[in-house]
Amino acid sequence: MPKNKPRRAAAVTPESPCPCGRDASYRDCCAPFHQGRAAAPTAERLMRSRYAAFAVGDPAYLLRTWHPSTRPSGLELDRGRRWTGLEILGTTGGSAFHTEGTVEFRAHSTLRGHADTQHENSRFVREDGAWVYLDAAAGE
Repeated sequence: MPKNKPRRAAAVTPESPCPCGRDASYRDCCAPFHQGRAAAPTAERLMRSRYAAFAVGDPAYLLRTWHPSTRPSGLELDRGRRWTGLEILGTTGGSAFHTEGTVEFRAHSTLRGHADTQHENSRFVREDGAWVYLDAAAGE
């Protein structure tokens, strides 16, 4: 391989650890959400599954789980970005008993060999009974 050619991240397989950071395989964690076989039961699980969707390159899932009022018309993921870890820093609401919630997180990635971190406090709401991403909370 030429020295300056970027390496491709290894593909996530069903048996791989889930990119979201939970102690489970991708098959048993976020894959059912991505495949439409289950809905995330909490705002935090939706946040984790959305992070995993970035990691596995699933923009369709990201768009499906985005509130219609803030959803972009399309989404193109940067194939050169490799997602390397997710830290959940805190949550408010977002349980099975809530209609709103926030998840503060740090998402780690590399792009062409350079480390990057995204820090956000995301807002989630229930739409037709399912959790969806609304936007980043004010003040971020």
